[in-house]
Amino acid sequence: MTGAGRLDAERLPVLVSGAQSTERDQPVSAMDLMTRAAEQCLAEAPGLAGDVDRVTVVNVMSPVPAAPASALARRLKLSPARAEVTTIGGNSPQLVVSRAAADIAAGRLRCVLVAGAETQRTVKSSASPEPDPDEARLPADPVVGDERPGLGRVELDAGLILPAHVYALFESVLAHRAGRDFAEQRLFLGRVLAPFTEVAAGNPLAWFPERRTPEELAELSPDNRLVAEPYPKRMCAVLGVDQAAAVLVTSLAAARRAGLSEQAVFCLSGAEANDVWFPSARRDPGASPAMAAAAGAALEAAGLGTDDIGAFDLYSCFPCALQMAAQAMGLALDDARHLTVTGGLPYFGGPGNNYTLHAIATMADRLRRCGGTGLVTGLGWYATKHAVGLYGTDPPAGGWRAGDTSAAQAAIDASAAELVTEPLGPATVIASTVVAGRDGAPQAAPVVARLDDGRQVAAAAQEDELAGLAGRNLVGQRVFVSGPGPRFRMAG
Repeated sequence: MTGAGRLDAERLPVLVSGAQSTERDQPVSAMDLMTRAAEQCLAEAPGLAGDVDRVTVVNVMSPVPAAPASALARRLKLSPARAEVTTIGGNSPQLVVSRAAADIAAGRLRCVLVAGAETQRTVKSSASPEPDPDEARLPADPVVGDERPGLGRVELDAGLILPAHVYALFESVLAHRAGRDFAEQRLFLGRVLAPFTEVAAGNPLAWFPERRTPEELAELSPDNRLVAEPYPKRMCAVLGVDQAAAVLVTSLAAARRAGLSEQAVFCLSGAEANDVWFPSARRDPGASPAMAAAAGAALEAAGLGTDDIGAFDLYSCFPCALQMAAQAMGLALDDARHLTVTGGLPYFGGPGNNYTLHAIATMADRLRRCGGTGLVTGLGWYATKHAVGLYGTDPPAGGWRAGDTSAAQAAIDASAAELVTEPLGPATVIASTVVAGRDGAPQAAPVVARLDDGRQVAAAAQEDELAGLAGRNLVGQRVFVSGPGPRFRMAG
């Protein structure tokens, strides 16, 4: 902790403890699993429970009361001044950890507990424990974060709802740019993701702790069915998990008073930015200027470059998210430092909005063992909301800093294409996928297309076109779009 003595230790935010829990066998509620992780987190920081000023719970998709943070505080016998829950979004864990660091650095708070859980495995088994009636009567917790819906009328009219379908559109742009068809892109992605399975294999908390070859990830089979071109099941985040995590953020001074300074990991900086909000309005659906802005701002605030980072965890709900983040930071996909510390969402597990809290807790554990610095990213909705955090075992020279993305955000917002709700006419496809049914046959073929006047639209293929679109990447192809729907036919 060289240099910490020159800074005000009361204003130096640190991660002092973290805990994770993966339940594979017994049915468990999200509240119970979250409590398990939070209790372990507090047990690793004895003496700090009385300092917790805020309890933040990451948005939970599994059944929980309307006041999960208040309920968690009651279970833990905490008396925070505020209990809150986040909006939907995998960016939320990093967003609220950065927010906690900012409040501690400003002297507004002493200690913040952040926790979250998903128990979709239990939910799918229809064995969910009964909710606590007393917790069900608690008034709803206040919400922190951007509550705007992730899709608009244009996407919904084209049948774009599931994340796998929207992210597959982004992947088509990357494949086209590289000159690969969907089958070739699938093989390429198998090589990219196989190292993630190696990390997962060494992580006892991972949902799928097993190594997979590139071929096992890429080849289509009954247990690796096509979801949406080019993605098979093994390349998609796995939601059906029972996993929870919690971290405790406090000051270095508080950690010292509790005798925990040796396990403190410094919060160095953080930054957030949004891409053009609705996916159909992005002029380049295969790039993330917001990720570039957030990562650049966080690194600049910490006085670091990517070469200074010893470990990364890039959000990997779908391969395009990983590729766009690596591109935004100038990282090679086969970087020797690896791009995950957990194994990633398809192999470690994708517990709803809470994955990034697992990444933060895992990164902190790694830094305690190995030293150095680490970078974690999170994203929400459809590669829309981005958050980046930097952590290290040495204090930041100027204390914790928030990166400034205001100018970049204004430019990103101004870049949005005008969307058409009642299109008619010829257009060029800029992103496409083919959605497969469980039998592998084409079920839908949504595209994002640019009309000749520059406006953009999302459209679904006419039903009689589907059979001829199987396996085809339509980026760069001409189509004719018409309403209602809207629907498209191949031009000519």
